[in-house]
Amino acid sequence: MPSIAHSRSPSGPSASSPTPFHVAIIGGGITGINLALGLERRGIPYTVYERSPGFREIGAGIGFSPNAEQAMKLLNPEVFPAYKRTANPNGEDKFQWINGLADELLYSLPVPEDGFLGCKRSEILEEWGKLVPPQNMQFNKMVEAVQEPGDQGYDPEAGGKILLRFTDGTHVSVDLVIGCDGIRSRLRNHIQSHLDPFSIQRVAKESYTHKYCYRTLVPMSRAVEAVGQHRASTRFMYNGPGAHIITYPVGNNSVLNMLAVISDPNEWPDEKRHVLPGTKEDIRQAFKGWHPTAQKLAELFPEEKEGGGGPIVKWGIFDTFDFPLPQYYSGRVAVAGDAAHATGPHLGAGGGLGIEDALVLAELLEKATKLQVWNGPELDTGKILEQALDVYNHLRTQAVVSWTRKAVDLFQWKDEEVAKDGKKFGKLVTEKFHYVWYDLDLQEMVNIARDMLEIGVVEKPMEDMGITGDWETVMEALMRVNLSDTGHTPGTSTWTVSVSYQ
Repeated sequence: MPSIAHSRSPSGPSASSPTPFHVAIIGGGITGINLALGLERRGIPYTVYERSPGFREIGAGIGFSPNAEQAMKLLNPEVFPAYKRTANPNGEDKFQWINGLADELLYSLPVPEDGFLGCKRSEILEEWGKLVPPQNMQFNKMVEAVQEPGDQGYDPEAGGKILLRFTDGTHVSVDLVIGCDGIRSRLRNHIQSHLDPFSIQRVAKESYTHKYCYRTLVPMSRAVEAVGQHRASTRFMYNGPGAHIITYPVGNNSVLNMLAVISDPNEWPDEKRHVLPGTKEDIRQAFKGWHPTAQKLAELFPEEKEGGGGPIVKWGIFDTFDFPLPQYYSGRVAVAGDAAHATGPHLGAGGGLGIEDALVLAELLEKATKLQVWNGPELDTGKILEQALDVYNHLRTQAVVSWTRKAVDLFQWKDEEVAKDGKKFGKLVTEKFHYVWYDLDLQEMVNIARDMLEIGVVEKPMEDMGITGDWETVMEALMRVNLSDTGHTPGTSTWTVSVSYQ
């Protein structure tokens, strides 16, 4: 395996140094806003284009893993405090699983003090949004077309920039486009259309996981009346055959966030709509025969939407496991977050993955600005940006999507003998959660990213950077590396890349 000892580059320009490129971020959700804040911190020009009239996040509650919290701190020193301002304190610093049929504690996983806090999606996004300068945000902007140099109809007067055309008739020209436009990404379609057709065996798209969910926020007084103060004060998951319920407090303990996930043997009836009408009876039937505690939780879901206006809705759970993109970029257009690797909610990792993506991209683009200054105008900006996206592509993975599917099988008793055995369940669930929440040295990952960009752009001899093996060997390893399962020893200066074929 190649071994990388990080180089120590000469001091470069400050984060406020001017850069000759402008980044368009498509989508103002969790990933897009965090990328914006990462670029803001590094002095890199950008604009966020959001299709909605304001900040909007789908879903009720969300939690962020220790890895995601670390990514926030590395992105921008204002991001983590903003998260903490909206996060709900833990009743206990644990994630606890209950046998839903017997109402017995199956396993308890400690989390760091005040770790994996829950918050309302709308509140955290609004808080982060306050940190983005208004002149860098444009709402009501839905991308209609993306044109790169060489595309049919490309305007040669655009000077090699990427043209973005919006449905309101406006257009802009930029140097780099990052699609943070969610699971139904238009930018993902653009990227696939520009890849070598011989490398594309099937269309990359989201697919139904045969799970759907109901979400609600329950006033804390009702939740306590139903299941008691202890169960309403911290994070619990109630497991059983074909379904599970997740509960945790948000809104400064004013409401209990609830998510009921139900297995479905059928196909999703409408691929164009991920949200369809549901019924309270559907929830009741899913938890029929379970312990009264689980049934009380099921009864807390409403009959109608909040404020009326029709029946409650069920959300199809889609991911990118079955039809992933061959790679996350083409030319100077890339995707991040759910647009790149959407997961189900079962490991609490989807939002965190997007924040990690934002960190890697922000670090690479900062490195690109420094390489330009160090090496002068002979370096082509477009080539540097393409190289940055190539490194980003090699360092991100679909592995968490796969592990999330395995986790929901465990929670919903696909193997009942294991799922009901506290020791066996605990061993497996600890492996899965540690893999996603802890086993990734983000600082080390961004060091690798910056080093690899320098190698690729200036063709610096790899021996000078402590790297053994030729370029092809190193990049092939990075292409398949699973950085969450490596031979790295924390605190050491050398990273041994281990290859994981998925």
